[in-house]
Amino acid sequence: MPLIYPIAAAVLQAASQTIDKLTLNIRRVTYKTYDVISFPLIFIFNLIIFLIFKPELSFSQFSYFIIALLLVSIFIGIITNIIYYRALKKDKLSEMQTIGLLSRVPLIIFAGIFFIEERNYLTMILASFAALSLVWSHWEKHHFHVAKQTWPFLIWTLAVAPFTGIIAKKLLETFNPISLQLMVSGAEALIFISLFHASIKSTPKKAIPFLLATNLLTTIAWILYFFSFQISGIVFTVMIFSLQPLLVYFASIIYLKEKPHKKKIIAFIIILAAIALSQAI
Repeated sequence: MPLIYPIAAAVLQAASQTIDKLTLNIRRVTYKTYDVISFPLIFIFNLIIFLIFKPELSFSQFSYFIIALLLVSIFIGIITNIIYYRALKKDKLSEMQTIGLLSRVPLIIFAGIFFIEERNYLTMILASFAALSLVWSHWEKHHFHVAKQTWPFLIWTLAVAPFTGIIAKKLLETFNPISLQLMVSGAEALIFISLFHASIKSTPKKAIPFLLATNLLTTIAWILYFFSFQISGIVFTVMIFSLQPLLVYFASIIYLKEKPHKKKIIAFIIILAAIALSQAI
């Protein structure tokens, strides 16, 4: 049963991120257009789910520490989404997925450091080995090769990835995932509207169905992902959710006609083997 949450989240998020790239390929859709339309939609979808299931959300759940964590989480989410979608607009979807997968390794390691129940030395070693395989897949002509516009995303995600998971785990000790996502997406929607409201009018009608589909999928995916955080912990969730970049990688080859890269496919196979071994032992 615990496997259902991260696997379903991985499949839904893989579909969402494939649609993201199709959306950004539409003329006049920029990262500003995407963010300013997407996050209000994510909030609306979260609100509908919240009203259906009615999870607890009351003033008694808030303390100064919790409020501080929420503010940090919102700030990180804003910066991450701006950097990610700006890079995705210009870079290949397959490339962004390998980098996104690499960022999960420090999260697994930090989870083991901060939470005793998450401490699994075999998993941490396997995750580190998987990370080395990804570095090798990007190693060209004696240096680590990443597109110029993607470097900010790589540096930012590696720097903040450990903290996003730690903060989420602490917040999920207080909030239901649906309630947490409702608050965070609502705040992010307000901020993106204040930043990029001028881009709303330029949104092409052709992009609307794509935006509706991708944001519905990602809303459900992240709720399931955080339910897995609560039930199974960070390490288990992240390892299983690592299937998502693999699904997106092959979707980018099939639907976006991006060229496969032999070294990256080998790296993905190594990662899958690491996931399987970590769950089998």
